[in-house]
Amino acid sequence: METIIGREMEMKRLETAVGSPRAEFIALYGRRRVGKTFLINQFFKNQYAFKMTGVIEGTLKDQFAAFADAMNDYGYEMPEQPKDWMQAFIMLKNALKPKVGSGERCIIFIDELPALDAEGSNAASAVGYFWNNWASLHENIVFIICGSATSWMISNVIDSKGGLHDRITLELPIHPFTLKETEDYLEEQHFIWNRQMVLQTYMVFGGIPYYLSLLDREDSLVQNIDRLFFSKDTQMRREFRRLFNTLYKKPDKYIEIIKVLSNSRKGMTREELADKLKCANNGHLGKRLEDLVYCDLIRKNIVREKEIKRKDAIYQLCDFFSLFYLTFIDRAEVEQQYWAHHINTPEINSWMGLTYERICMAHIQQIKHALRIDAISTLNYSWRSKTTIPAAQIDIIIERADKIVNICEVKYCQGEYYLDKDEYEKINKRKNAFIQETGLRHTPWLTMITTEGIAQGKYSEMIQSQVRLDDLFNP
Repeated sequence: METIIGREMEMKRLETAVGSPRAEFIALYGRRRVGKTFLINQFFKNQYAFKMTGVIEGTLKDQFAAFADAMNDYGYEMPEQPKDWMQAFIMLKNALKPKVGSGERCIIFIDELPALDAEGSNAASAVGYFWNNWASLHENIVFIICGSATSWMISNVIDSKGGLHDRITLELPIHPFTLKETEDYLEEQHFIWNRQMVLQTYMVFGGIPYYLSLLDREDSLVQNIDRLFFSKDTQMRREFRRLFNTLYKKPDKYIEIIKVLSNSRKGMTREELADKLKCANNGHLGKRLEDLVYCDLIRKNIVREKEIKRKDAIYQLCDFFSLFYLTFIDRAEVEQQYWAHHINTPEINSWMGLTYERICMAHIQQIKHALRIDAISTLNYSWRSKTTIPAAQIDIIIERADKIVNICEVKYCQGEYYLDKDEYEKINKRKNAFIQETGLRHTPWLTMITTEGIAQGKYSEMIQSQVRLDDLFNP
C-alpha cells in the first residue's frame, strides 16, 4: 500500500465523516491527475460495497457497460440492462439493501461522475433520487462522488438548484501539492534532489502527483524533462489537450483563455481578456473564468486602489504544467534534447523568473509564516498603477492589521541575489507610487523573496524583511 503524501486536513475530515452517526454524502473535485481517486482508494483501502468509474469521453452506452461491469465485479445481479440512470440507481439500491440492512458501514464510490452524464443523460437527477429517497435514510451509508470536470461538479452537485441542492455533507476540493508535499513525495520515491531541483521540478510539473510519478530517479531532472516532453510522441505532449477535454465538454473557449494568459507576464483584467479574445465581457466569460479558478488553472488576484476592488481583479495563469507547455512545447517542431541544449539560456531563465513569482503567490501562507505574522489578521492582494507609464505592478502585497504593509519583490536566482542601485530605485519607485495612489496610511516594508537570500551590499540594508526558498518549504 502506497503512502499518502500530504492531505492531512482531507483525511481528518474523511475520518470525521466515517465516524459520524448519520449517512454521509461526500463530494470530491479537482483537476485531472491531482490524486482524488488515489486518496479515496488508499483511505478506504478499497473496501467498498460498490464502486464504479465513469468512462472519460465515453458514450452513454459505454457508461452503462461500466455500470454493469461494476455490478458484476461486486457480485450483484442485474435483472436487465438499464435504459436510463434512474433505473440503474434503483437496481443499485436493491442490490445494496442486504448489506445496508446488516448494519455494517457501507461505502459507495462513484468515480468520474460527470462522465455518466454523457449525451445529457441527466445522471445528477438519478443520483439525487438515489440519495434523497434511500441512501440518506440509512446512517451506515457513506456515499462518495468524485469528478475531474470541476465545473460540472460545482454546477450540478455543489451549487445544484435541483434534487441535490444542499445535500452534500462534506465538500472536498483536492488541490495540487505544495512545494513541501512535492519534496516529501520525491523523498518517498528515493529521489536525492536538493531544493533548487525540487523547485525546478515544481516549475514544470506543478504539484500534480501523477506527473511526478513519471519521473525516473536514475535520470537527472534535465534528462527527465527531455524524455517526458521533447521525445517523439511522448505522453506529456498529448496531456494538455486531454486535460481540458476531461475538465470541460467544450474545451476550446477555455484553452483560448489559457493561451492568452500564458503570454501575459503581469496577468489581465476581465476587460483586457475580453478585448484580447474579441468577445463580450459578459456572464459567459465570467463563468469560464470562474470554472478555471475552481480547477486551479488560473488565479484571481484582488486589487487595491483607494479601496479593495474585487470586480477589477487580475487573472493569472497559475497551472505550472500549462505555462510550461505553452511556453516550450506548443510549437510546430521542437528538438528532442531541447532542454539539455538550452538550459541556462535567457529564454529559460526568463521563464524560471516568471514561474518563481507565481509559485510564491501560491505559497502566501508560507510567506506569512516566514515573516512571523501568522497570528496577525492580513489581506493579500495585487496592485497596478493607473498613473505610471508603463504601468507599475506589484503582485504580492500583504496588508496587516498592525498597520504595516509588506510590499514584496520576487527575484529568482541560482545563488544569492545582488541588489544594485538601479534595481533598488525601481523597487522604491513602485513602493512610493503604491502609497501615493492608494492613500494607504500603513508603514511600507520592502520585502524581498529570493531563493538564496540577498548578498550583503549597500542596498541590501534598505530591505526591511527577507523570505528565502527554504521558507516556502514550510508545511
